[in-house]
Amino acid sequence: MNDYIELPKGAGPIGVFDSGYGGLTIYNEIQKLLPQYDYLYLGDNARTPYGTRSFDVVYEFTRQAVKYLFRQGCQLVILACNTASAKALRTIQQIDIPSIDPGRRVLGIIRPTVECVGDMTASRHIGVLATEGTIKSLSYPLEIRKLFPDIEVTGEACPMWVPLVETGEYGCDGADYFVKRHIDNLLERDPEIDTIILGCTHYPLLIEKIRKYTPEGIKLLTQGTAVATSLKEYLERHTNLEALCTKGGTTTFCTTEAGGKFGDQASVFLNHPITVKNVVL
Repeated sequence: MNDYIELPKGAGPIGVFDSGYGGLTIYNEIQKLLPQYDYLYLGDNARTPYGTRSFDVVYEFTRQAVKYLFRQGCQLVILACNTASAKALRTIQQIDIPSIDPGRRVLGIIRPTVECVGDMTASRHIGVLATEGTIKSLSYPLEIRKLFPDIEVTGEACPMWVPLVETGEYGCDGADYFVKRHIDNLLERDPEIDTIILGCTHYPLLIEKIRKYTPEGIKLLTQGTAVATSLKEYLERHTNLEALCTKGGTTTFCTTEAGGKFGDQASVFLNHPITVKNVVL
């Protein structure tokens, strides 16, 4: 496949990519911490969900999205999607970036999340609640083991949690059953867990119910703040790349689905209306 891209000159926005809506929770925290930058958010809503797809398919879809964002001038792209970070990030960084433009960068959200847990856990037992795809990828245990070999990691797939959020049912009483069930399953398998990673970008919308059924004393780690802080530090260290990120305080939202549909759903995550552009990857 021909990887040549006609690269635009000069600087561009920071790209934020997700398979759908969940990455908006990551974008929201990044934009709050770093409001001076321009952002281009892309949701591949026409092909979501990614969680149940194979590694090869997730890689190809993510690769197409990254190339689109590069064509729009993004010098830096954040994969604000756990599945894309788990199944596609490493290959894109090692294989695609060198052939497209070695100066560009693509970062994920699993590593910044994992870096926080060492100081959070006293028992050295961590739980991960995430989609089936993320749990099966073993990305969290592998990353945690690299940094903290003494920490035990137990994962629990929560297949109903994303549909509850995207259908707007996350606040209803029926959602309690699914939230409690998976937290109970996780803690049954390892009662020593004292910290739980919410390893899906949709889960912050379920946070009140998650807190309700999580025993007192167990810490919950959401990804948005961790990723935003990590990005800020990254830009401070990489001043040449930072200089290529435009600073107009604007955000452009794009989706591979109907723009109106995306805009309606996005308001659930952002609490304000947005204008959305439909694109083809």
